[in-house]
Amino acid sequence: MEIVIVVQARMGSTRLPGKILKKIDNKTLLEIQIERIKAIKTKATIVVATTKNPNDNEIVELCKEIGVNSYRGDEYDLLNRHYQAAKLFNADTVVKIPSDCPLIDPNIIDKVLDFYIKNYKSYDYVSNLHPPSYPDGNDVEVMSFDALQVANKFSTKTYEREHTTPLFWNSKQNFRVGNVVWETGMDLSESLRLTVDYQEDFDFIKAIYNELYPSNNFFGVEEIIDLLHRKPELAMINAKYNGLFWYNKLVKEEELSTI
Repeated sequence: MEIVIVVQARMGSTRLPGKILKKIDNKTLLEIQIERIKAIKTKATIVVATTKNPNDNEIVELCKEIGVNSYRGDEYDLLNRHYQAAKLFNADTVVKIPSDCPLIDPNIIDKVLDFYIKNYKSYDYVSNLHPPSYPDGNDVEVMSFDALQVANKFSTKTYEREHTTPLFWNSKQNFRVGNVVWETGMDLSESLRLTVDYQEDFDFIKAIYNELYPSNNFFGVEEIIDLLHRKPELAMINAKYNGLFWYNKLVKEEELSTI
């Protein structure tokens, strides 16, 4: 089974332009994410799928510097970009991961991939997003190349082209769809943002990285949660963009400390 991991990336973010090339300790967020994807146990080819926009020349140059494959396609038709990148690298199985998830947990990628590989004859599409349970920023979608080819042919709506996979999870009567849930039973999908959309998100990611990376290069979600239990004030950095779980925890602890 030829597995191709497609990391969609571009410089033209409207909320935080150029975010994937912002640096922590002289290393871009894209480099940090690629390092973590490379740490998975499953053998796979990584491709950064960017656009033909001249603004994205920097991404292609970075990929050359760090020895990662790249593909350039349409800026807004992400579905076709994924399809063409997967086709170019002879994929049987395609993994979709957005580039704004620099702290993605390699173990979570492996869990979703393992489930798909063990059950590939039973599923066209497997993710950990429908419904989500893992913290935001650990998005993994796995599909057969044949299913992606069908989606590329029959997805006609603009949002289907922009978001790549809606045809699968909106047409479950036509596709065999599976979901991997967090075995802890927790749901922090709306309470812990490990994705980068705003400057505060970047500051939060940087704080976590600087706390954990020196002792464990490939720290995961469990280590992040443990850190936030010990230092919940860190979660306040981007709290206005996520749920109130950590905010409430911090407030409650402050109230208890005054009793």
